[in-house]
Amino acid sequence: MSYNEDKFQYFEKYDINKSKFLTPFQRKFLLKNLQANLQPEYRRRIEIMLLADQGKSPTQICEILGCSYHMARYWMGVAKAGLAHQWQEQPIGRPKSINEQYLERLKELVSHSPREYGYPFHCWTAQWLSKHLASEIGIQITERHISRLLKQMGLSTKQRNNNNSLKQETDDTQNSEITISDLQLP
Repeated sequence: MSYNEDKFQYFEKYDINKSKFLTPFQRKFLLKNLQANLQPEYRRRIEIMLLADQGKSPTQICEILGCSYHMARYWMGVAKAGLAHQWQEQPIGRPKSINEQYLERLKELVSHSPREYGYPFHCWTAQWLSKHLASEIGIQITERHISRLLKQMGLSTKQRNNNNSLKQETDDTQNSEITISDLQLP
């Protein structure tokens, strides 16, 4: 018997008279949605609640479905709280912390010198971009994630070898009026 066939046997002979905490409406609703073409994560939520309603323990549910113990406990708690019908209201995965405003501001910062924002250095680093955006927007992400975002946008904190800016910098230092010979010894 395959893994999916093994799982299916629990729901094929679902005994509605042995319900622990689901209402008849919730049971019918979950069983109907189990028939639909769902993402595996959503299907697992329903399966956990139905198995828990049949009296299965979190450990037994983990063995049957191959899910984590914490996931089984969480969705059992949702079902026990009478919220089983809200199984798809909680999005799958970790919430995104980066929004369009953050990405636009990141692009803007990289296209300007850090000196324009009061920093003493010429080039941005991922660490300083992260710190600046955290203080400005309030979203803290890692330097590695900043680098990943920049790469996705085709940007970088690395300086391009631009001969015009290099030439301008050289001209500026040559035109300075103070030289070492102007310094007097005490």
